[in-house]
Amino acid sequence: MIGRHIKYFMVGIILVTGIGVFGDFPVPEFDQKKAWDFLLAQTDIGPRAPGTDGHYIARDFFVSTLSKYTDRVIEQEFTHTYPYENNSYDFANIIAEFGKKEGKKILLGAHWDTRPWADMESDFRRWNQPIIGANDGASGVAVLLELARIFHQQPPPVPVTIVLFDAEDMGKSNMLDQYAVGSRYFASQLKNPERYRYAVVVDMIGDADLSIPMEANSLRIAPELTRRIWAIADSLGYKEFDQRAGDPIHDDHLMLYRHAGIPSVDIIDFHYPNKYQNFWHTLEDTPDKCSPRSLRVVGDVLLHLVYGKQPELRE
Repeated sequence: MIGRHIKYFMVGIILVTGIGVFGDFPVPEFDQKKAWDFLLAQTDIGPRAPGTDGHYIARDFFVSTLSKYTDRVIEQEFTHTYPYENNSYDFANIIAEFGKKEGKKILLGAHWDTRPWADMESDFRRWNQPIIGANDGASGVAVLLELARIFHQQPPPVPVTIVLFDAEDMGKSNMLDQYAVGSRYFASQLKNPERYRYAVVVDMIGDADLSIPMEANSLRIAPELTRRIWAIADSLGYKEFDQRAGDPIHDDHLMLYRHAGIPSVDIIDFHYPNKYQNFWHTLEDTPDKCSPRSLRVVGDVLLHLVYGKQPELRE
């Protein structure tokens, strides 16, 4: 136990003094109020499930918002037919580029669609109702929209691609291949995936009772990057980042790794709000269960990652 505490103490010193992690670039301040406003703007639209008016309204909102911060915004359109649905759906990944154009890129991603069914409700009569998705959808996007605003004001020292993935959350529990459809499409269409240094996906990070372990698949496919992120959080005093290993989660980061070979990490608090109670995929996933501070904790860690010295994780 003593040895482990010494190790974390030394990691904290290294991070704070900027040796090996934080470079010579000043780290901007993350504005939790603006991020919170971005979360509320999404939930005010209502459910953003595929095929609904909310889905189209949200898409326009994301494109118009990102276009304020960069002139490099792309709507990557695609269609997908689910085996348990009678029709195809139109989707769009929303891609925004920041910083210089040359050099290896960092990809920051979150899914923007919401689940069409509240199938984790205890009352089965409510299963067909769509969820608001304050945490599962809006929280990760809110953090990335605030980062986009910051990148516009203080360009990042490395190229950064923000991707808002569509079609993540319409899968059935026994059909994992019908989840994360948008990120799979994005990864499969990349012509030069080696240009991406790494990717970080943020999902369900707005929980007011935030506790983020090191997701097991992230530790497997990008161990160095995972430990770096959690070490940054530790150096900043954010105990919300739990230094233990968590459960494996099937999420967008796996698609980026499997289909494009990009080392990818998932920052996710899957137990929402905790192991004894569940708001995930229920009608209880509303803003009152979330916290502006949680958005700031994650956003601040990402800013220190982006503006710090970058690891070489791939050939």
